Amino acid sequence: MGEKLKIKISIADRVYPLTIDPEQEEGLRKAAKSIDGLIKQFEQSYAVRDKQDVLAMCALQFASKVEQKSIDKRETNVEVEERIKDLDALISKHLAE
Repeated sequence: MGEKLKIKISIADRVYPLTIDPEQEEGLRKAAKSIDGLIKQFEQSYAVRDKQDVLAMCALQFASKVEQKSIDKRETNVEVEERIKDLDALISKHLAE
């Protein structure tokens, strides 16, 4: 591990000082920018009085994307396993002949 980097990230008009590994900086800055973009989108689309409500909706949206990707990956893995089993059976059949 190298030197730690001290940065400030702004989310919803609040500044958060962080001490991170340098390779994390780009991802954190992009994440903060995505959150702020989503906040603006929610504020323009809905009558929101409280930033906490907007932040909760942002958290829900990001978490649901992560969960959906996990579900999709699991389904893909099941499909791949089934195809591999089918190929294995086909090869075993031909080798037995």
